[in-house]
Amino acid sequence: MVAKIKRIAKLEFMAMQAKPGAELASLGINMPQFTKAFNDATKERAGEVVPVIITAYDDKSFDFELKTAPAAFKIKQALNIKKGASKSGTEIVATISEEQVRAIAEYKLVDLNTDNIDAAMRIIEGTCRNMGIKLGYEVKAGKA
Repeated sequence: MVAKIKRIAKLEFMAMQAKPGAELASLGINMPQFTKAFNDATKERAGEVVPVIITAYDDKSFDFELKTAPAAFKIKQALNIKKGASKSGTEIVATISEEQVRAIAEYKLVDLNTDNIDAAMRIIEGTCRNMGIKLGYEVKAGKA
């Protein structure tokens, strides 16, 4: 008999640092089994925030899917900054190059709702603007 889906949850953990806690307890899954599987699956991503979608079944079993690190995390990592601007409309905390935006967009492409690198770059550019990060290049209007 196939187990019935009890709940689907989207969580974030640091790579190799998942541990039993309240967010996992609420799913009703085997927490030690999940944390071991997650930590083993994220060995190559040390120091990175890893979003995960967990499908919990009513027999306490689970499936999980790892996603790419959040764009804001990758931007802060690329620019070696701790946080974005407090007031993104008026404060600039850093400047990002087109190559850095392209690299982040290529990394995030598998999880974005586009398969076009230029569209993915525009998504990353928007995240940069919201973080108070200046684009160090001219964005061409109507770029497809």
